[in-house]
Amino acid sequence: MTSESIDTLVIGGGQAGLAMSEHLGKQGTEHIVLERARIAERWRSERWGNLVANGPAWHDRFPSLEFSQTGPDGFPSKYEVTDYFETYAKMIDCPIRCGVNVTHLARRPGQAGFDVQTSDGSIHAQNVVVATGPFQRPLIPPLVPETASVTQMHSTAYRNPDQLAEGAVLVVGAGSSGAQIADELLQSGRTVYLSVGPHDRPPRRYRGRDFVWWLGVLGKWDAAAPTPGTEHVTISVSGAQGGKTIDFRDFAHRGMTLVGRTDSFADGALYFADDLALNIRRGDENYLSVLDEADAYITQHGLDLPAEPAAREFAPMPDCVTDPLRTLDLVQAGVSTIIWATGFAPDYGWLDLDVLDQTGRPRHQRGVTTEPGLYFLGLPWQSRRGSAFIWGVWHDAKYLADQIAIQRAYRDYHETAQQRAAE
Repeated sequence: MTSESIDTLVIGGGQAGLAMSEHLGKQGTEHIVLERARIAERWRSERWGNLVANGPAWHDRFPSLEFSQTGPDGFPSKYEVTDYFETYAKMIDCPIRCGVNVTHLARRPGQAGFDVQTSDGSIHAQNVVVATGPFQRPLIPPLVPETASVTQMHSTAYRNPDQLAEGAVLVVGAGSSGAQIADELLQSGRTVYLSVGPHDRPPRRYRGRDFVWWLGVLGKWDAAAPTPGTEHVTISVSGAQGGKTIDFRDFAHRGMTLVGRTDSFADGALYFADDLALNIRRGDENYLSVLDEADAYITQHGLDLPAEPAAREFAPMPDCVTDPLRTLDLVQAGVSTIIWATGFAPDYGWLDLDVLDQTGRPRHQRGVTTEPGLYFLGLPWQSRRGSAFIWGVWHDAKYLADQIAIQRAYRDYHETAQQRAAE
């Protein structure tokens, strides 16, 4: 096993780690990037086959590299995204080491910097940037026991409809992943139940512009903090099939059964909250609020963009919403699979430092912690609403690289001052 020293260690070789490497490289900061598997591993092995990016190629990318296959208004496939990150790593000459897992990180006793234990030896690092992102440990609520006669999987394990046993499927969670998986299953001929909780439902496009453009010109990407109570609100948006607005009414009218938030399980049956109509209505309110702000912006700035009155027309509320199903006996309904699109929990078990809150999430200010030299990158709302996106993490990485350079300047002054004193 080896032992070495480095100025800055970056943990994670996804979009956050690569963005961090670019800025450190530009500053001339000696660094290495450790990746437990391969570059962009989660895109490779934890996403379904037909997944595409949720943002158009012109927007969700690093400033210095465009997607080479998909046009600017298209949505890159998961395979193009992994190729993109590999190309980017080569372009910036990223000093990345793949297949190296970090097992322990602690402060060096009585000295500056950190001791980092890895599967390939130990590293002493003056600075550490934890760039492992928000998608760490797939979260499945402990509602349905493993002894139940149904297969359970997280959305990260789903690949395609043929992978699943015959029978109906319940998808729990109506965010981007849950909605797209449920739609794909419905199109394949499956009987599908979709558990819909509270969510935001932006338009994919409106009056000739993608919603990412609207959020940009309306200043919403730069919001420094979420509205109180909405920190973890699910967003339902899709780039699938060329990009389209997710409409749960459409799902139901095509044969999908919508149910409320999954609440409990007993005697072979799932029970759902009586909140389906409320969740649909509030999602509609969010959708309409974006349209209202877009219309006001067009009027204020005199933009020549075509009116789109049809965007405000909704299909009738389906029966499954007006008369919601509150209980689902899994055997009677023929449900063979439950797919939990229920998000992720943090997993920093290898981090031996007091920088996490009671929920296990990092305590930080724009990625800077109270532990000198320790930084986090790629967190939701790290500095703004756009922080978790490819372009957003790039800007957060630049900020952290600047902070590392500032602290290095202070250390350099200290060493110079000591030398002058000794002379």
